[in-house]
Amino acid sequence: MSNSTSNKSKSRSSAQRARILVLHGPNLNLLGKREPEIYGRATLADIHKGMEARARACGVQIESFQSNSEGELIDRIQAAASEGIEFIIINPGAYSHTSIAIPDALRGVAIPYMEVHISNIHAREAFRHHSHFSASAAGVICGLGIQGYELALDAVLARIKQA
Repeated sequence: MSNSTSNKSKSRSSAQRARILVLHGPNLNLLGKREPEIYGRATLADIHKGMEARARACGVQIESFQSNSEGELIDRIQAAASEGIEFIIINPGAYSHTSIAIPDALRGVAIPYMEVHISNIHAREAFRHHSHFSASAAGVICGLGIQGYELALDAVLARIKQA
């Protein structure tokens, strides 16, 4: 273990656990009701509850934020930089295909992020095949339903442990 890794571990007390922010874009507040044949019946609360239990067991703090507003998502990303957020998991929803500003904000704060999609965006309408987020993401998970969030969290936890 290098000194910098050792120092990071020593400086992160139980009061100052690693922090992960999970961002959910537009219409994800409708999970469980909206097109269950595509998105399933789990709600955002269900997703967060499962992620929170896993994160807590690993000694990591996790926060969840959903907005239908591009500006609110950008504001939350920018705030994350001064809050000590170490990693972001984001399901940008339809903003994947339309927003330049949100991925710019993510690059601007230099917080690594995982991109998650519940459905397989590559097996859907042609306009969904391209994501403006993927090129800068640490990883991309799509088409695995809500399990994609769990897999993203596992990948993030492994990266935090290595840091």
